[in-house]
Amino acid sequence: MPLLYDFNMDSADDLAVRLAGNVKRRRLEKGLSRAALSMMSGVPVPTIAKFEQHHCISLVGFLALAKALGYTDELKSLLAEPVYSTMEELDTINRNKGRKRGRNEFNQ
Repeated sequence: MPLLYDFNMDSADDLAVRLAGNVKRRRLEKGLSRAALSMMSGVPVPTIAKFEQHHCISLVGFLALAKALGYTDELKSLLAEPVYSTMEELDTINRNKGRKRGRNEFNQ
């Protein structure tokens, strides 16, 4: 079911830029070099540099960096609770709890 409206104007690229900036900021606040964060996370230094400069990294690499910086609980809570914008959407969410498969919206 598509959202009826979405006031969030952030693109996926905007979010990547924000996340990369947050990782760099947290790294610097902790006084860590890229090499030190690499040792802690297992993510190669060039990958960290590419993420900070070009905002591109694999999900596994991002998770390793966030975990190394102490954000395990925040990662676990991401997408843990449903988000809805209308009562109809909340009803749909409650009706579909426990589903194992989605349905094809195009073949109704």
